[in-house]
Amino acid sequence: MEAITQADVWDAAIRRLPQAHILQSWLWGELKGSRGWAPFRFLWRLEDRIVAAAQVLLLQRGRLCLGYVPKGPLLDWTDDALAEVVLTQLAEYARQRGLLLLKIAPDVRADTEVGATTSALLTKHGWRASFEQVQFRNTMLLDLQPTLHRLMEQMKPKWRYNIHLAVRKGVTVRDATPDDVPLLCAMYAKTAARDSFVIREEAYYQDVWQRFMRAGLTWALIAEVDHTPLAMAIAFHLGTYAWYMYGASYDTGREFMPNHLLQWHIIRRAKEAGCTVYDLWGAPDTPDVTDPLWGVYRFKEGFGATYVRHLGAYDYTPRTWLYRLYVFLRPRAVAIAHRYYWARIRYT
Repeated sequence: MEAITQADVWDAAIRRLPQAHILQSWLWGELKGSRGWAPFRFLWRLEDRIVAAAQVLLLQRGRLCLGYVPKGPLLDWTDDALAEVVLTQLAEYARQRGLLLLKIAPDVRADTEVGATTSALLTKHGWRASFEQVQFRNTMLLDLQPTLHRLMEQMKPKWRYNIHLAVRKGVTVRDATPDDVPLLCAMYAKTAARDSFVIREEAYYQDVWQRFMRAGLTWALIAEVDHTPLAMAIAFHLGTYAWYMYGASYDTGREFMPNHLLQWHIIRRAKEAGCTVYDLWGAPDTPDVTDPLWGVYRFKEGFGATYVRHLGAYDYTPRTWLYRLYVFLRPRAVAIAHRYYWARIRYT
């Protein structure tokens, strides 16, 4: 378990590991570091070959310290011996630091033999399924290895039609610049209010989008008609993966189908960049019409994406009774914060 303090060493290392994730990038750690988290990066080597990595984010809350490994650790989870070493050493790290909990969230598929083995291994070493996911447990994945022609063919007919309709109606797509960030934020806030989901303060999104734009790790796209913005989409990319994390649109102009055209542009960009998987980021716990995310699921499925269920987050705690108290109080505190958020939105 080797500590890494150089950005180029870290990013080069994680790119060589299975499912290198943007939330494990050096830049993501720096972003969270600007907001109270302290990032620490660790590599595991076997005969000078890098075999695993974990970016651990620590947050001090009074006398309590929380740890989080977003979308990690990164390793080949089919290698049980390696997984056992990494999990054991991360648990030891949590004990040495006196953490209340250390949360990990590897992208391991639940409905596979690897998923069953990993779940058993986590339980064996004292990790427990977390009460709080932070990131989406499940997602929609699109295999980008087929040709663009084949990817278009795999879409639902209505989705192909909507992409062509947007072009016929004069929708154009351009790259956003840092000067467009206030526009992107305004559009995102409008969408959040319309679709009733909670977002952060504008300064957070300005920071995220500008950082990753400057680093060349994002495609921020704006769909327009006659230079009038209709919708936007922001995707991140690292190694062979791309992730669709943010999307928004105004109430007017939706009949032009700008969101379908934006997704097609991201798919093309991702293929050109050598990505083999497009993660459309977020899906229901179960793909059922009664789920609040059913509409989101149907939109992503229309592009040919496949529903993937992951194991989700797991916690390790050296302080069992305090952890149980935290598990009891945390959902109640979140519920109160959400009520305050929506009350503030309604009256401002």
